[in-house]
Amino acid sequence: MLTSTLAGFTASIALIAAIGAQNAFVLRQGLRRQHVLAVVLTCAVSDALLIAVGIAGLGAVIADQPLVAGTIRWVGAAFLLCYALFAARRALRPGRLTPTDREPVALRTTIAMCLAFTYLNPHVYLDTVLLLGSVANQHDNRWLFGSGAVLASAVWFTALGFGAHRLAPALSRPNAWRILDALVATLMTALALSLLHP
Repeated sequence: MLTSTLAGFTASIALIAAIGAQNAFVLRQGLRRQHVLAVVLTCAVSDALLIAVGIAGLGAVIADQPLVAGTIRWVGAAFLLCYALFAARRALRPGRLTPTDREPVALRTTIAMCLAFTYLNPHVYLDTVLLLGSVANQHDNRWLFGSGAVLASAVWFTALGFGAHRLAPALSRPNAWRILDALVATLMTALALSLLHP
């Protein structure tokens, strides 16, 4: 039971820890200290919903169509390996993330932007619905895997949002992103290999 939950936590962190539009938005809100709780909750609840849809939907597909399950596994592994390569490339040529000074933005506008960064990003569907759903269904306790994935998402966004202002000096350094992206590349490669050898 704990193994499935831990596997879900690790898989989710590997997928969401890469620098992307959504993470950058959460970080910037945290650095500005604007509507942080609302942004964190929006991201975490959205991920929980998408992860649940992925696990529930793919569970039925896998039960009825083993060929589809195999195809999803191979496509997922290929996607993860590509993601790992991009993360490795970013680790070799790291950037930096700094906030830009702006006037305070209304809560409604902030939530709308957060939803756009979440649901208009095709990677979120590949990561949460397809990949996490596929990996979850390799486990006997897929919903425990899902609970670990949801917990990881909540922990990650909370750390980004509420820890950003404390990490501002470190986040402005390319080496911080180099280490993070190197870890992401390693975790995603391991996850891809686990899909290829269930």
